[in-house]
Amino acid sequence: MFKAILIEKNDDRYQATLKALDDSSLPEGEVLVDVHYSTLNYKDGLAITGSGPIVRSFPMVPGIDFSGVVARSRNPQFSTGDRVLLNGWGFGEKAWGGLAQKVSIDAQYLTPVPAALSLKDSMIIGTAGYTAMLAIIALEKNGLTPEQGPVLVTGANGGVGSFAIALLSRLGYQVTASTGRPDEAAYLTEKLGASEIIDRHTLSEPGKPLQKERWAAAIDSVGSHTLANVCASIKENGSVAACGMAQGLDFPASVAPFILRNVTLAGINSVTRPAEERRMAWSRLAELVDSTLLETVSQEITLEETLAAAEKLMKGEIRGRVVVRVKEA
Repeated sequence: MFKAILIEKNDDRYQATLKALDDSSLPEGEVLVDVHYSTLNYKDGLAITGSGPIVRSFPMVPGIDFSGVVARSRNPQFSTGDRVLLNGWGFGEKAWGGLAQKVSIDAQYLTPVPAALSLKDSMIIGTAGYTAMLAIIALEKNGLTPEQGPVLVTGANGGVGSFAIALLSRLGYQVTASTGRPDEAAYLTEKLGASEIIDRHTLSEPGKPLQKERWAAAIDSVGSHTLANVCASIKENGSVAACGMAQGLDFPASVAPFILRNVTLAGINSVTRPAEERRMAWSRLAELVDSTLLETVSQEITLEETLAAAEKLMKGEIRGRVVVRVKEA
């Protein structure tokens, strides 16, 4: 038996509960993993609360990432005792995810945990930190260096935003943080390293196709009018990495920044990146993060506390990363 958050839907009733399940209920997979930690992300919040059409089939165990130890493997790529993690691949949406004490999965979806990181560290970073790292790598590929000017991060108090600020700061960049919570300014500047704070409302309304050139680059997790205004304010030859849609899926923008200023818009899909790119991103993360940063951007809850925390997450009452301790003490 093992514990899991299970989402079920019968007729018009949608319900997420913590249940004890028999091992026979696990899907077929080459590798059986004893899960130690998972996380609570925006997608997980949508899935658990039913606020968005995230879950594709029922019943479903949410959790878009997890870390743990291999209990059994039929694939030579992994052996019993190996430390592994998973990000994305549709788990928690199309296949049972990580908010469970056991996961059965094919080897192709697993990534070894870097030696410098603990299992908990890897989940404090999780999909959010991994996505932030992919976004930074995309900006670097477009030639971004600290000398070119400040970098904007929207959704600054979210998981991706928090890590993006901290990682950029450690790489020597001046970071402008866009947030709707001005009371968190000290956290963003003193703890994460942001140089400037702006109110998100300055970017969230319809704006001009071309605006004053303010930032060399940006990481946006908001979308919609915010992304349009961000692109309109990027300096010539700058770039934007788009990785979220908290404000909306639409992109009410003009081609002007891309044609007249040679701005590059890079989409960041963290869900289906190939193994080589995942290992490179995690290797960079292992070099850049330390325990002080991880403690700053995270809070720990238990599997039993996850349902209530999901409600708070969807109300905007949680900042940074929520790591879920799945393995019982």
